[in-house]
Amino acid sequence: MNFLTAVTARGEANVYIAAGGVCMDTVREAAVKRKEAQMEDLSIQNVDLEESENLERHRTQGFGSSGALVVRRGAPFKVSVQLRGRAFNPRTDSMGIKVMLGRLFVTMPVTYSRQRGSSSGWTAHVDPDGLRLHKPSVSICPPASASVGCYRFQLCVFTTSGQEKCTSGKFILLCNPWCQEDAVYIPFEDQREEYVHNDAGLLFMGTPMNLVSRPWSFDLYEPGVLEACLNMLQISPQHQTKSRLDYLNRSSPVYISRVVSAMINSEDDRGVLKGNWSDDFKQGVHPSMWSGSGDILRQWAQTGYSPVKYGQCWVFAAVMCTVMRVLGIPCRVVTNFNSAHDTNSNLVIEEYYSETGQKLNTSKDSIWNFHIWVECWMARGDLGSGLDGWQVLDPTPQERSGGVFCCGPAPVKAIRDRRIDLLYDVPFVYAEVNADVHRIVVSQGRVLSLSKDTERVGSLICTKAIGFPRVHNITGDYKQVKSPTSTLRSVRSTASDNSTLTRAGPSEGVLVSLHLDKAPVAGEPIAFTVKIMNKQRVAKKLKVHLNAQVKEYNPRPAEELKTFWESHGVLQLAPMEVKLLSQQILPSQYRDLVGDKMINLAAVLQDTASREHALASEEFNIASPQILIQIADEKSIVPNKEQAATVSFTNPFPHPVGGTLTVAGAGLIQGKLHFRLLPLLPGRRVEQRIAFNPSMVGTKMLQASLTLTDISTTIRGFKMVAVNNS
Repeated sequence: MNFLTAVTARGEANVYIAAGGVCMDTVREAAVKRKEAQMEDLSIQNVDLEESENLERHRTQGFGSSGALVVRRGAPFKVSVQLRGRAFNPRTDSMGIKVMLGRLFVTMPVTYSRQRGSSSGWTAHVDPDGLRLHKPSVSICPPASASVGCYRFQLCVFTTSGQEKCTSGKFILLCNPWCQEDAVYIPFEDQREEYVHNDAGLLFMGTPMNLVSRPWSFDLYEPGVLEACLNMLQISPQHQTKSRLDYLNRSSPVYISRVVSAMINSEDDRGVLKGNWSDDFKQGVHPSMWSGSGDILRQWAQTGYSPVKYGQCWVFAAVMCTVMRVLGIPCRVVTNFNSAHDTNSNLVIEEYYSETGQKLNTSKDSIWNFHIWVECWMARGDLGSGLDGWQVLDPTPQERSGGVFCCGPAPVKAIRDRRIDLLYDVPFVYAEVNADVHRIVVSQGRVLSLSKDTERVGSLICTKAIGFPRVHNITGDYKQVKSPTSTLRSVRSTASDNSTLTRAGPSEGVLVSLHLDKAPVAGEPIAFTVKIMNKQRVAKKLKVHLNAQVKEYNPRPAEELKTFWESHGVLQLAPMEVKLLSQQILPSQYRDLVGDKMINLAAVLQDTASREHALASEEFNIASPQILIQIADEKSIVPNKEQAATVSFTNPFPHPVGGTLTVAGAGLIQGKLHFRLLPLLPGRRVEQRIAFNPSMVGTKMLQASLTLTDISTTIRGFKMVAVNNS
């Protein structure tokens, strides 16, 4: 054979084929090099988390803006591996995955057959029919009992030559109410939509006869909220002291809910909110000024997890509802009207009055005009059968449970059946809805009269209706009632049946009752009637004392109630006579008491001859006027298309009012819009046009609040906005 060899300028030998011949050594060398090149060519370029597909499959699309892959346990999610060089060979190559939560980890091989997820083990598989050799996809399925948290994973490709190519990624794992094996599974889609997905709702306040619907934005999908909720678990005392045990326990919604209940208040830890029930809010924000959870959670995170000032029960509960829904645990906010705080656990609340009708703060027990907590839906395998479902959790710091300020989860079924032997805090919640009230008139340490009321406490327990902005009466879930219903009309009827509108005190010779002629409304006189009956066949001369005191919605025993209106007189009654006293409190006399303030109205009668006393009392609120929000064409609202709304207010007060109008709407408006309202004359109307641009499909809430400058009142309004597919 003839060979021609040439030498390049760099002195390298190049072999040329001549005369039909070839150098076999060169061929062998080239073949070896090609084989080595093939072996070296398989490498991983990147991992694709397939966010769009996974978020839709796991119903976590709202969290897409967080930049993280958010999935739910008990359901598979897909990741794809982009290879560089040669293709993946399923006959000679294999894959494995390592999933890590903190220092805990689990490793699993990637199989080629689909495996059904279990409640105890992680699985991963490749579908061989859909295998893309240059971008194989792997389905990872967490067990339905996996711990909630932020995970890391490492995916490795192994070849027959022993080479190992790895890539890594992160994902956030939440509870899964759609998975029947998950302890938080809730069976109906409308329930899941309301109690997991809904990022706006109503909090019910006031009194049973005069309900106030306060709009609240839960802000589930607003920037920073998801991260704050996850970090809440990380900075909890449980995690800081025993992180490994905490990670393991996060598989249980019972455990998670107790951690969150304690972390919402700041009494024992670096919790979110500092409570304040005084009249001094100069160091922070008045609780009534909050309108959503996002501002609170972001401020807490941005200040290095310093407590946000200030919160009261509805703020604590609403923020907890946000956290639980973000973590995938179905949650709703519940209001208990006339909620007892029984400090000595005797199921009796004593209320003391002076002989002139002033309510006295001489008891350690108290009744909150309303108190708000949350219910979370979960299985209770730790308590046996029959106690699954709604569980009471109360983040407002009242009493310690297990050494810290938290409450629950207490099964609602256990409260109804008085199973006070069960965990957690069932006796405390049972007293909140079932205690008796003893009203006592005293003078110089002597009891002048005593009356008992077995219906007042827990007279109405309610939450927002599924899919509609109205009240749903759930009193019958907590206690035996004749006919619980779910409409506002029946709520008012139930309130009347339970005698919350009329309080009568027993007496041998005189009977007195007190009732409001109608629900008090701002700008109108408060009209009420005192009915007095002489039960004996002798004439009587009575001293009549009427007293109205203002108090916050949940005064503590040490606080004082301030009298703002009173009337005293003498009344003559003929034998067996009945008289009606019609009274009015004028708007000028309650100028600063509209909205969140509560009024305690009492009538005390004294028989001048027998010295016998009789008492009747009622507590009520004065409903604020409403802000109206109107949208011209509600059916045409679609994402990424600017829309217009009109916000209007009519001044019902007998004097001019001015202030600041604030408009907000998660998923509709970026941030908040502020407008200055110049003094508006009585009876005059003002309008403000608002532009908004929806960012995602679903039911959203547009809300407006008007903070008045001349009186300490905030007026609110809201509009539910249905954003449809384009």
